[in-house]
Amino acid sequence: MWHKKLFAPLALPIHLFAGAILCGALLLCQPVSCQGRPISFLDALFTATSAACVTGLTVVDTGTAFTRFGQTVILALIQLGGLGIMTFSTLIFYLWRRRVSLADHIAVGQSLLHDAAFHLGRFLVRMAAVTAFIEAVGAVALHLLDPQGFAPYSAVFHSISAFCNAGFGLFPDNLMGYATSPGVNLVFMWLIISGGLGFGVLIEGYRAARSRLRRLASPETHLFRLSWHARTVVRVSIFLVLAGAAMIFLGEFLGSRYPELSATDKVVAVLFQSVTCRTAGFNTVDIGRMADASLVIMILLMFIGGSPGSCAGGIKTTTFRVLVAFGASRVLGRRQAVVGRFAVDEDSIDRAVTLTVFAGVLVLGSVLLLCFTEGAVAPHVESGGRFLEILFEAVSAFGTVGLSTGITPSLTPAGKLVITLLMFVGRLGPILFLSVAQGFQEPLRYRWPEQGMMIG
Repeated sequence: MWHKKLFAPLALPIHLFAGAILCGALLLCQPVSCQGRPISFLDALFTATSAACVTGLTVVDTGTAFTRFGQTVILALIQLGGLGIMTFSTLIFYLWRRRVSLADHIAVGQSLLHDAAFHLGRFLVRMAAVTAFIEAVGAVALHLLDPQGFAPYSAVFHSISAFCNAGFGLFPDNLMGYATSPGVNLVFMWLIISGGLGFGVLIEGYRAARSRLRRLASPETHLFRLSWHARTVVRVSIFLVLAGAAMIFLGEFLGSRYPELSATDKVVAVLFQSVTCRTAGFNTVDIGRMADASLVIMILLMFIGGSPGSCAGGIKTTTFRVLVAFGASRVLGRRQAVVGRFAVDEDSIDRAVTLTVFAGVLVLGSVLLLCFTEGAVAPHVESGGRFLEILFEAVSAFGTVGLSTGITPSLTPAGKLVITLLMFVGRLGPILFLSVAQGFQEPLRYRWPEQGMMIG
């Protein structure tokens, strides 16, 4: 009986992601993948996990440590991780036999839309088409903006990496060389936001735009309106981008720092950093130079992450919105948490609270382990800002962001394993692991007596 639960439909993404990561690690540690001396299996496993989990943390430089073959393996893992191993396998079977199993239907429905009641085949075809279109447009735009820096392969690599919110780049300084290039920044921001909204929201946006174009030609055409979920995702995403940019600007650019950037460049830089720390991992400014206040703001944004059913990680924008509505309802004395035109059901509130608590415990536990493995047990006056760097690294891994203050290459073997596990759990989502673990538990057929407890 236990093996049936272990390979239940909900657990299939875990097995497929683990299998893809292992295959990628075996390929990346081969001589054909490396320039010069092959990297260790642990470094290959770290890189493969970072790619498949679309994180972007690296222990070796992608552009110089790997050959074109190795970079292509990383690119394939990014695309597989961005769209989901389960999604790819189901799409292949759908196109091949025009039918899919009930297990695949349930697994993909819950991982992409958290709803198994949808037309899987039509959704997957639209998703693949929208993804290919956005990545192709992004690659062409990057190549036209800088034909030398973004040669055809480089343009495709960075476009896929940006849309999948991976953060992998082929430049040693990430995108710091393009801090004064608004065009390149805007293309990357568009790709990152598109990949972080969620496939369902993207398709709804496409249908809404198409209906409005048809309305211009035929006024009697029915307008397609965004669903409650899509409206919530868009509004929360806009708020987080603008609020994050404003706070990062206060932390970074009020003084005389960064004299090399103009006023316009500074505005673009804070917008870019606010967008990218929501799980993309690219940076146009040196993270190690940023103020503590900016790093704390970025930690909060990384912890929230993107939206459900997207390439992004974190606790998700909808979870954040539900928690805000729940807190507001308690402050105002309401019995229901209201978001827009509807009240959130109690089951969703329970999942949001459980996810946030579990994610917080996971991150803090990982930070404690990293403090032991990375030498942050020294006196505070001697370790300096080591704790903040470790906290930033852990949240970046959990949120599958990929930003780092620079400590990733110097992680100990034990530290690399901790970050690897954080990336894996963060990409698939703590709720998935909790649901699988709960499947092994027998339901209780009794209730404990209840009694009130003093709180606060």
